[in-house]
Amino acid sequence: MRVTVAHPRELGQPELSRWRALQESDAAFDNPFLSPEFTVTVGELRDLVRVAVLYDGPDIVGFFPFERHPLGIGKPVAAGLTDAQGLVYAKGLDLDPYRLIKDCGLSVFEFDHLVPGQPLLDGRHTTHPSPIIDLRDGYGPYTETLRAQSGKTYKSTLAKSRKLQREVGPVRHDYAITDTGPLHTLLGWKTDQYRRTGRTDRFAHRWIVELVERLLATRSDSFAGVLDMVYVDDLPVAGHFGVRTRTTLAGWFPAYDTQYAKYSPGLIHHLAMAEAAAASGVQVIDMGRGEKEYKDKLKNGQYEVAEGRLARAGVAAGVHWMMRVPVRKTRAAVMANPLLLKTADKALKTFGRLRTVLQG
Repeated sequence: MRVTVAHPRELGQPELSRWRALQESDAAFDNPFLSPEFTVTVGELRDLVRVAVLYDGPDIVGFFPFERHPLGIGKPVAAGLTDAQGLVYAKGLDLDPYRLIKDCGLSVFEFDHLVPGQPLLDGRHTTHPSPIIDLRDGYGPYTETLRAQSGKTYKSTLAKSRKLQREVGPVRHDYAITDTGPLHTLLGWKTDQYRRTGRTDRFAHRWIVELVERLLATRSDSFAGVLDMVYVDDLPVAGHFGVRTRTTLAGWFPAYDTQYAKYSPGLIHHLAMAEAAAASGVQVIDMGRGEKEYKDKLKNGQYEVAEGRLARAGVAAGVHWMMRVPVRKTRAAVMANPLLLKTADKALKTFGRLRTVLQG
């Protein structure tokens, strides 16, 4: 096997077409974060993005998108933002993962949302559930499943939607919006949510805002940014921005206006989004790894993603281990313990309230 490494902008149409063909040949790769369009767009904004192109003789047999950080530390493209990571490759590929990261000039490659079956997995990793809304049988059968397993949630969401219409005004849902105005309304809600809950505001980074804007403007049969919003009396109350392949929509940035919180606008929106997505040909909404109450209420299936790292022996790998692995293990222990998780979440929300007060 031969490996060449390039910046995404250096890939030509033959390479990009081959990438799409490999992605569409295996359901394990059916996630927009593994699409060439996503990596190319991030590469326009971050010069540390690279793509390893894998050859077997003259034939391209795989693509490995990654970011190369100082000391040869490798991370997935847009690390910290994406819910699917890994190689896109031909079936039957015989790959030595340590040889691959060496050929990429990496000492370490760390991941936290690696999709199943990857040759990058060496057994020293942990797996986590990634909840999904499975729409392969259609929206109607999905709601029947919700009635059976989350009947109280489903009925109360419909009741709150009717109450919202009675008390505020008519409800409208717009799917696949192209206007950036509603997008920035959504990002403003998301920023408020990050601050309120004590999390880091991702949209304080200009490149992430620009990434979302560029993805919204990207539209093809195989990949697109998807913005949808719920309006009440023509005022936006909830929405979501994500990206899709032909058949999978990645849940990415959902948010709502908190003044309507008593009506559960997030749940109202997700049901409307699922119905519209199913009508457009989407078969799966991947809500991504993470413990969230709304995911538990809405899911009717799940995938598995892996967290871990590959490391070659050396000083850089040792430094990386000391900086990252104990922190990751501590976080995993907190996430696995409901009491610790509740305490940590409460502490973050308290911090968020104090920060909001101090910032005026």
